[in-house]
Amino acid sequence: MRVYKYLFTLLSVVVVVACTDDKSDSATSVESSTIEIDAVGGVKSLKVDIADSWIASTDNAWITVSPANGVGAVTCEFKIDSALTAEPRYGVVRIQNLRTMQSQEIAVAQAGFPYTIELEDNAFDIECYKTSEERYFDVAVRSNVEFDINIPSDIDWLKADDYTLTLNRGLRPRQTTVRFSWDINTMAQERLAEITFTPKQAVELSRSDVLNVKQEAAEPIVPDTRSGDSIALLAVARNLDVMTQWDASQPMTMWNNVVLWEESMEGCTPENVGRVRSAQFVLFNTNEKMPFEVRYLTAAEELYFFGNTNTFMKSLELGDDICELVQLKRLTIGSYGLIDLPDSFKKLKNLEYLNICANNFQRVPSVLKKSNFPALRSLVMNANQRSVVYDLSNTTKTNLAGFIDEPKFPVDLIKWDLDTLVLSVNYLQGELPDFEDDASVPVYTQQDIERADTLPQFLVDNRIKKVMPSTKRFAINFNRLSGKLPAWLLYHPALDWWVPYSLVFSQEGRAQDGTQAGFENEPVSLQYYYDIYTKKEPWVVSNGDEE
Repeated sequence: MRVYKYLFTLLSVVVVVACTDDKSDSATSVESSTIEIDAVGGVKSLKVDIADSWIASTDNAWITVSPANGVGAVTCEFKIDSALTAEPRYGVVRIQNLRTMQSQEIAVAQAGFPYTIELEDNAFDIECYKTSEERYFDVAVRSNVEFDINIPSDIDWLKADDYTLTLNRGLRPRQTTVRFSWDINTMAQERLAEITFTPKQAVELSRSDVLNVKQEAAEPIVPDTRSGDSIALLAVARNLDVMTQWDASQPMTMWNNVVLWEESMEGCTPENVGRVRSAQFVLFNTNEKMPFEVRYLTAAEELYFFGNTNTFMKSLELGDDICELVQLKRLTIGSYGLIDLPDSFKKLKNLEYLNICANNFQRVPSVLKKSNFPALRSLVMNANQRSVVYDLSNTTKTNLAGFIDEPKFPVDLIKWDLDTLVLSVNYLQGELPDFEDDASVPVYTQQDIERADTLPQFLVDNRIKKVMPSTKRFAINFNRLSGKLPAWLLYHPALDWWVPYSLVFSQEGRAQDGTQAGFENEPVSLQYYYDIYTKKEPWVVSNGDEE
């Protein structure tokens, strides 16, 4: 700043000296010998009064004078362009008498742009909840330097998008917009965040604003209460963006797809009377994990979630909140866009029925093990495909889902011996295991024959493996399986119940190695089966045709 004042003072001295050389017979007058202006530039008006014709000139392209000539008294506009640098700049305008050729100079001094990061609004109050499409706010930033956005490491609920700052006028500050997205506040306390902005290059800032964000606390939910259940149901439906919402002005007894505990119901405890026993959430479209409010439905035995059909391209995590509902016995999460299940899912040890169909699993979730779910009897995992590809060996598509990453048929699921196992319409490949060399899989014994009068002696005499002996429903159709049908399946006691020509034998397309799907020993009919199971009443004799 001292250099600035020195230079400007020196320049003014030069102007004064030039003026003192004017001849006494020349009536010359300029309103001011100096012009000072800020970095933004603009227009300054000065009166020039010379009795003769005169002309104004300058060697500085950033200074324009209008009019640039005249006779007698004229008010001139001095237009100063915007600065381009941080340093000040200086120029001179000469007013010359065309008769005497004497001149008077006007010193022009313009400040430079200091480095700055300015916010149009530096305080934002946000709600605890909005739909995913609405959970953002935009911050207008004016700056002449690229900057980093610094969100404290412990603030995981606030994120900043990338921004573009176009510095097309040197160091003249330009405006950009930074979009911040935020997560739902699940806590009963408000959240605060202080965000700073720092230049990406080593410069000294004249101004650097701080952004303060405050988020309101979540709606309080009293756990393990009827009122808490109602608030939780409404919140979950809202957060999932369920097409048809419940009417909060009506009691829960009037809500569709909600069943409350009654004293007469099996398993009802006094503290659960009036609370939610089961609830369904259908026709929703979410881009996020399961809403945290679901954790409050602690009395529920069954929950049903089934989204819209356009979830095939989503890749969502389930989250841990629903895994706290350890009392659940039946759970359906279909068409949600799930790609995996968390390890905490194994907390649901009371599950008897699990349906996770129409999601986007590329392999069987590792948590799905018999040891983790001792009570589970039904597992439904069909239709996990993002898109239909007939020939897997001749496609450029990736991220197909449908167990495409399974190296072989998931043997552990067969060994589980579930009542229901549905794996249809996935991209299962390879051969079904025959278990012939697996000592852990027993064979049928004479005791088995004696306990069930429909079992034929054939099973013992031919040492047929006792695989899935309890399974009443088995579906693996429309996969890419090939090879031979194993003996345990061809002679399974429940094969006719499985409707095999529709739900077992039917395969389609080619596997990734080019193998044509389909079993090479598929029987032409079930007559061979009924020749062995003579105590059964045949109801299917060939390819699904009823007798």
